[in-house]
Amino acid sequence: MDFLKFDADKCSLCGVCVEGCPFGALSIEGKGILVNEKCRMCGLCVRRCPEKAIRFEQRAKAFDKDKWRNFLIYVEQERGDVHPVAYELIGEARKMAAKVDYQVHCVIVGGKGTTQNAEKLLPYGVDKVFVYEHPGFEGFRADCYADAVADCIAANKPSSVLIGATALGRSLAPRLSTRFHTGLTADCTSLDIRPNSDMIQIRPAFGGNIMAQIGITKSRPQFATVRYHVMDKAERVSDPKGEIVVCPVNDEMSRSGIEILSTRVIDKVKSLEEEEILVVAGRGARNEKGVELCRALADALGGQLAFTRPMVENGFGDTAHQIGLSGRTVRPKLIITCGVSGAIQFTSCMTGSECIVAINEDPNAQIFKVAHYCIADDLFQVVPMLTELITKRKEEE
Repeated sequence: MDFLKFDADKCSLCGVCVEGCPFGALSIEGKGILVNEKCRMCGLCVRRCPEKAIRFEQRAKAFDKDKWRNFLIYVEQERGDVHPVAYELIGEARKMAAKVDYQVHCVIVGGKGTTQNAEKLLPYGVDKVFVYEHPGFEGFRADCYADAVADCIAANKPSSVLIGATALGRSLAPRLSTRFHTGLTADCTSLDIRPNSDMIQIRPAFGGNIMAQIGITKSRPQFATVRYHVMDKAERVSDPKGEIVVCPVNDEMSRSGIEILSTRVIDKVKSLEEEEILVVAGRGARNEKGVELCRALADALGGQLAFTRPMVENGFGDTAHQIGLSGRTVRPKLIITCGVSGAIQFTSCMTGSECIVAINEDPNAQIFKVAHYCIADDLFQVVPMLTELITKRKEEE
């Protein structure tokens, strides 16, 4: 394996790495360690070497792009089911794959029921789903999950790896990119691909003042995490032809250094990203009275109240209900912004909404450039009237 390097001066040929390799990829040859094609980049030899004589290394331009092909999507499981972000990643990968004649593969890791969840992906046009199912994978633990996904990457050499920018994905992705000594672009809002297979990863930068186009041109694979609800879900295909590939898992691969002492299921609350109706309180709401007016409107519509960053910083809300680059990205059917100026840090994370209604007394507010309906008036006058109108309409029904 080209990535695995041994320091002959440090190596004592103790054989710990050879004995501990679960794939039989290492052997002692003469005065050094030989790595064969069975290596899966699991990292056990690196962690176990008592002399710290083993490391991963990828040199610029030392790889052949033609040997790294196709897309690989990490499929997260949540509460025993496939996380919806996986379907969005599949949809985006299929668009790019068509441009460079690549296939779309998935890898899913977990305990009992993982194979059944893998079968749910086939109707969405994926070509292969690699399954790592083992009792030791019950519950996410970053170290052994990284070993399993690294095994899949090393065996299949994907050109690009896409991971959802969830709490789990943000823990897993940097571990994998570091292991393969390659780049990772976090929280992408758009993706594209060049004819030479370089993936263009687009995300806001410098506080949202520019949209940076980032390319990983000198190493493979290319890693990117993508926020939930920023891309369209993949469409089902009429004639699925994908296949399930069950990958071997031994106890060594599934063994984690993390010990779970106890678990507790937290009641799932509808997240901001899943909400279909949102009312956003911006700086123009000014005080608790303004926030309560917005909350009453959200309750009347049957939706949730959200906030801009300044309102969260002033203590009116929390980051779980904040829309923006440092908060959440949303795509509801209806969003009503109240007193929101419309800075790009905010608008870039909600422009995918089906219907945007903006209320701001400043007729030149930036929010009006992205809104479908604009109300240039005082929210303290407009919002109570809207709430009353909606309440009366409901009573009549």
